[in-house]
Amino acid sequence: MRLALWQGYSVDGDITAGLAQAEAALAAAGAMGAEVLVLPECWLPGYNTARLADLALTRGGAWQDRLSAACARSGCGVVMGYAERAEDGLYNAALALDKTGREVAHYRKIQLFGPREAAIYRPGSSYVTFDLGGVKAALLICYDVEFAPHIAALAAQGVEVVLVPTANMMPFTHVMRATVPAMAANHGVAIVYANFCGSEGDLTYAGRSLIAGPHGEVVAQAHTVPTLLVADLPPRDPGYLSTQAQDFRAII
Repeated sequence: MRLALWQGYSVDGDITAGLAQAEAALAAAGAMGAEVLVLPECWLPGYNTARLADLALTRGGAWQDRLSAACARSGCGVVMGYAERAEDGLYNAALALDKTGREVAHYRKIQLFGPREAAIYRPGSSYVTFDLGGVKAALLICYDVEFAPHIAALAAQGVEVVLVPTANMMPFTHVMRATVPAMAANHGVAIVYANFCGSEGDLTYAGRSLIAGPHGEVVAQAHTVPTLLVADLPPRDPGYLSTQAQDFRAII
């Protein structure tokens, strides 16, 4: 399977610019045969924009129609993080559309990071899985992927690919250097981790987005500038995949 991610600067409240970047990245990823493109966390309207509460988006509507049309034109699906306005409050959410533009998954972040997120958002309460080109996939958002029980739970459901919009800021580069590849290796899942680069408000993003294979190999990785990554996942080798789930001995 060929997967893609876009690492870009935050649009900081400019939703029109954010959609235009998504369209351009989708066109390029689709031209290279990618099954899906992953965009960062809260790509719309921006993770750290001061106007987030005012600019949060309602699921569906014109912005989603535009993104759906871009998927259909490019022949590439998309996973995009966004700030979702719901009847009961705001959620840090991710939307997945397939290559025809059809919505196939919608997820709300379970592990809110720090006091800012806790003050803005309500936490999600469930996993979401879906078919991605014949492979079982799931969505997580940023901090979620750092919790081994979440990855283990998804792997136990047969998930092979986890798509992760993120907004990882300095100095937390250990997540890309060590945590994400280790999670992939320990649970036998591929992980696509799409981060921001540059600065937004008082945050400097760490960049270094990556695609990790199911044996922990880093298949492709960005540095700290805008980057489109497109990579083929290596085949899953049953003899090389982690057997931790079967081998674990609980000490009581």
